Amino acid sequence: MIKKILVSVLVMLMLFSLFACKGKEKAAEEPIRIGWIGSLTGDSAVWGTNEYNMLKMLVEETNAAGGILGRQVVLTGYDTRGDANEAVNAARRIISQDKVSAIIGPNASAHCIAIQGVLEQLKVPCISTVATNPRVTVNDTTNPPTVRPYNFRVCFTDPYQGAIAAGFAVDELKFKRGAILYDIADDYSQGLTQYFEEIFISKGGTIVAKEAFKKDDVDFRAQLTKIRDANPEVLFLPFYYREVALVARQARELGIRSVLMGGDGWPSDTLFEMAKDELQGSFLVNHLDTNDPDFIPLKSRFEAKYNTTLEMNGYMAHDAYLLTKAAIEKAGSDNPQSITDALTQVTVQGVTGQIKISPENHNPVGKEGSIQKIEGNTYVFVQKYGAR
Repeated sequence: MIKKILVSVLVMLMLFSLFACKGKEKAAEEPIRIGWIGSLTGDSAVWGTNEYNMLKMLVEETNAAGGILGRQVVLTGYDTRGDANEAVNAARRIISQDKVSAIIGPNASAHCIAIQGVLEQLKVPCISTVATNPRVTVNDTTNPPTVRPYNFRVCFTDPYQGAIAAGFAVDELKFKRGAILYDIADDYSQGLTQYFEEIFISKGGTIVAKEAFKKDDVDFRAQLTKIRDANPEVLFLPFYYREVALVARQARELGIRSVLMGGDGWPSDTLFEMAKDELQGSFLVNHLDTNDPDFIPLKSRFEAKYNTTLEMNGYMAHDAYLLTKAAIEKAGSDNPQSITDALTQVTVQGVTGQIKISPENHNPVGKEGSIQKIEGNTYVFVQKYGAR
């Protein structure tokens, strides 16, 4: 009787071991699922498409090299259509239905802020590419402010970017009279405006004119006339390429000869198509020197594959992917919480610089801005410049 019991136990142990091994083999064969959400239609489509294409290329290259942790990678993407509500729907669907372990994107601060509740409810990390508003990663409604546990970014913030622009204008260009035209309804524009103004004044400059407009405005002549009459040396335009081009054309028509300056919302081939001549000699803050010879291999692979220009968003998506991949490897699994924990424990060398995420605010530590000048048909690198 005892012998029969022992035999039965041994058989059960053998079967359990067999099923466990098969389960491990199955788990090892299952792909690692990474998500992307961003704008593939609407005003920001050129940037979103660049991001998504870059990620598709990188995933193909990763899989050809053996995958991550010996497993193939599956990339799933959804179009937010430039709408915050669509971003929320996409985040919920990509986590609940597609079972992704991490999300890259969205490529807009307002959309990253909108999906915070979904990320915290479902406990999946999101690594933003170019969402620069401080509230993407920090909850400023608490006292003291607290970090958003599942939101991360590889770009610097609006305050840091605005401070870089103001510091460069005063310290390097020696300007003392500044003016600002900004979008009163846009968080990105307001963030850059606030810190450009504060730093410009703190360094001894004077803001001689500050005018606002609302999204979808196309006629800025009333505001620009007031700015012209104040005679600034530099006019700060903290918004996106479409409005920048319209403003530049109207400003020059009105006789404004001030140096124009902006941020990372400017770069686009469309900017040159709309107002190349009017923007000659303008300065902007970007995340990298896109003409750096070190980036040519990546740029060449991308442009040969897609027959289109590699925009700044594509470079940022590259670095977000590197960070995500390093965190998965550090975690040793595709468990979303383990990846979340690992994101502040890894350091990667991206094309936009070394990226180490601070556990205090989930922002990259100590990234410098790349000052660029518009000359001819390109953005010419001037120098690296950090907020001081």
